[in-house]
Amino acid sequence: MKDANLRRLLAANVETLNRALPSFERSLEKCALIPAKEQLGFEEEECFDALTSKFSRIADIYCQKVLKSLVLLLREDAPTFIDRANLAEKLSILPSADDLTAIRDLRNTIAHEYITENLAEIYRDTVALSPALLTAIAATTGFIEQRDLTRA
Repeated sequence: MKDANLRRLLAANVETLNRALPSFERSLEKCALIPAKEQLGFEEEECFDALTSKFSRIADIYCQKVLKSLVLLLREDAPTFIDRANLAEKLSILPSADDLTAIRDLRNTIAHEYITENLAEIYRDTVALSPALLTAIAATTGFIEQRDLTRA
């Protein structure tokens, strides 16, 4: 794929991420105000369900679209998620590949969680890891902007 096409792809992926972020951030703010407890009311549970869904979506867009297209544009060899996370840390795009791995693991747990006994833990983990996800996104978009990588 030509550089111009890769730049357009990266720009489109960043735009998709940027469109999804405000709703995620509003859900996070709302859920952060709910006191931690094992039994949630219906309204509280709906708030956390929305947050976990948005967390999964944001994590997917970031990990599977933005990071992937960034790696392609940089012409780096990082075919797996772990390779991309380690590369991002090596290039000082991210402070920690481990944080990104934890985000991806939580995303997978959310996507495959069918047992309601673990929901309180998932909700706590989502609120706890959301700042790391937002930091990773900000650092990556800053890296992209500094190098003007979306200019076609």
